[in-house]
Amino acid sequence: MRVPRPWPRVFWRLVKRLTPTSLFGRSLLIIVLPVALMQIAVTYVFFDAHWQEVNSHLTEGLAGDVSLITARYEQDPSPANLARIQAEAQENLALSIVDEPGAILPKGRRPSLFVAVDRSLTRALAERLDAPFWFDTNRYPAYVDIRVKTPTGVLRIIAPKDRVFATRGHIFILWMTVATVLLTGISIMFIRNQVRAIERLAIAAEAFGRGQDTPFLPHGAREVRQAARAFLAMKSRIQRHVEQRTVLLASVSHDLRTPLTRLKLHLAMTPEGPRAEAMQGDVAEMEHMIDDYLAFARGEGSEGAETVRLADLIGVVCRGAALTGAAVDVDADPALQAQVRPGALKRALANLVMNAASHARHVSVSARASSLGGVEIIVDDDGPGIPPDRREDAFAPFSRLDAARALNPKGAGLGLAIARDVARGHGGDVTLGPSPLGGLQAMMRLP
Repeated sequence: MRVPRPWPRVFWRLVKRLTPTSLFGRSLLIIVLPVALMQIAVTYVFFDAHWQEVNSHLTEGLAGDVSLITARYEQDPSPANLARIQAEAQENLALSIVDEPGAILPKGRRPSLFVAVDRSLTRALAERLDAPFWFDTNRYPAYVDIRVKTPTGVLRIIAPKDRVFATRGHIFILWMTVATVLLTGISIMFIRNQVRAIERLAIAAEAFGRGQDTPFLPHGAREVRQAARAFLAMKSRIQRHVEQRTVLLASVSHDLRTPLTRLKLHLAMTPEGPRAEAMQGDVAEMEHMIDDYLAFARGEGSEGAETVRLADLIGVVCRGAALTGAAVDVDADPALQAQVRPGALKRALANLVMNAASHARHVSVSARASSLGGVEIIVDDDGPGIPPDRREDAFAPFSRLDAARALNPKGAGLGLAIARDVARGHGGDVTLGPSPLGGLQAMMRLP
């Protein structure tokens, strides 16, 4: 049995769904909505408590005049009496009267823009007149057409519209509308200036995450400037940490290369044999590990971004991987381009492709435009693959998934970590999944 949700929870979920998601939209809603509600409330109170009351008095006065004119005409419907009534009404009441013998009242009428006016006039005429009547407040811009049924026909009375309702009421509405628009415009201007400062902070943070050092100065409200200064301080600490790590790893690499060079010289003078070959293999592995450590620490962060053709870059990487003996197929659109750091991306792709080539006989590399925007570079192989529950572990630095799929035994377990670090530095990512070839699929997404 389905338990109905409490209505407050459903209501708030509906409000959240209808509420703007951007800070600009929400800030504007917070400021403009109360102003608009206040203006609507004031306008409603004005019409209900003042304007309608004034209109009611006006319509009652006009209905009394119409009732008096109709009664005097019915007492003596002669032309002479009608002429006297017309002259007195024109001079004292600003009413024009016409007798239409044998005429009948029209059927139906066009509703007025102000429904309250028609309702008030209908009520006032019904209270004062016993005979049938009809009126139209829309036919003439400045007059109201009132017709009353008489024994001889129809008595038509044309009255100025200001005798029916306060014609300056629309000026009040106009001023309220202008005030609302003006206040909304001022709110938009101030809110936009504050949101622009936050947007620039977000752009600077995103650019820093991609390895780009863009100039940024704090500005905006006090809280926004405080957040910007905190970001700049954090950025400085991160850069200092990266520089210290790079210098440390470079120093260690430099210090280790000196004894390695001496070992190479000693091995070069050692007679050939199984022991010498094993020692040369160990030295080569140590040198390769040192290169990996240095590349991981450096992160290619100082390289500038360029627009490159991905097919050319992938081709260079795959030609190097084909030298390992694996069959490498390339399927990349020659016109596909991306703004990347070429050296960093080349190293990341080389890690992915060489990792696949060292564990499979067949490797397929493809590049295509993504339906979500950006590009996708996919590396498939027919190797043993990695279990789903261990795929994220493969991205950990120095990870060696020997039990499932021994990553490059000559490396330090940094290949996938470097590839993901480079992809995320470009604003993308690297994910692992099952390959249609039966092995592992590594997909690199780039903006």
